[in-house]
Amino acid sequence: MNMLKDMNEALQYMEEHLDSDIDFQEVADIAGVSEYHFRKLFSYLSGMTLSSYIRNRRLSQAAFDLQRGSGRILDVAVKYGYDSADGFSRAFREWSGVHPSEVKNSGSLKLFPRLTFQLTIQGGMDMDYSIAEKDAFKLVGIKKRVPIVFDGQNQEIMNLAGSITAEQREKLGQIRNTEVKTVVNASFNFDAGRNEEQGELDHLIGSITTLDADFGEFDVVSVPAGSWAIFKMEGPFPGVLQETWAKIFSEWLPSSNYELREGPEISFNGDMSDFEKVYSEIWIPVNKQQ
Repeated sequence: MNMLKDMNEALQYMEEHLDSDIDFQEVADIAGVSEYHFRKLFSYLSGMTLSSYIRNRRLSQAAFDLQRGSGRILDVAVKYGYDSADGFSRAFREWSGVHPSEVKNSGSLKLFPRLTFQLTIQGGMDMDYSIAEKDAFKLVGIKKRVPIVFDGQNQEIMNLAGSITAEQREKLGQIRNTEVKTVVNASFNFDAGRNEEQGELDHLIGSITTLDADFGEFDVVSVPAGSWAIFKMEGPFPGVLQETWAKIFSEWLPSSNYELREGPEISFNGDMSDFEKVYSEIWIPVNKQQ
């Protein structure tokens, strides 16, 4: 398998269909992954959503057409998927800073070049991982919608952790009946702007359990059985944990035989008495590629 080659062939297909409808199932088939996985992997590798990339490429090509005088503004608008000249003009002005009618006589032209994916391994950190099959389980705890933060502590998550009472922590500790005997953090339901550090996600702090019970005041997320990529690390917290998150999606996934499947992304830590030497694990839901 050469995922990067397949991803670049999918990019070429999209490039050839900027002035027509793009069949995203065809794009995913060319890349050899599911459409869900392609969209997530594209975002992690490029730092933007797939829809943003296509929009920017279409506007860039429209700028070329306008500069060459290739048809009326309405013709160019329709060519690149806009229903009206007004809607196109508004989008073009927001993107380029000028009205479409000003492009031909402008001395400068804003461009958005096409992407080409290349795998660059930065090095400096080993990735200790394994693939494990897990039976269905539940995440039980306190859940909150929080902003997406890449670097440093997420203050809203810190506030969420601080809001959990000693009594609640004791109750959550009593329901842990798997090999994970500590507090877990689970993130899911990400907004589309995740990879641009925009938007929000659902974050749950609590326990993993397989018990069938009434958990009362706590939020419950049912997680089906499946495969998990489990990454283990130790070092300064939260730096090593966040660096590992980044490398999973920018380096490990593109070069592995696995793709993301829908599900929560889970992490938990060991002894936190020394922040310079914290053991952590990250669990990512995956499927083996066919």
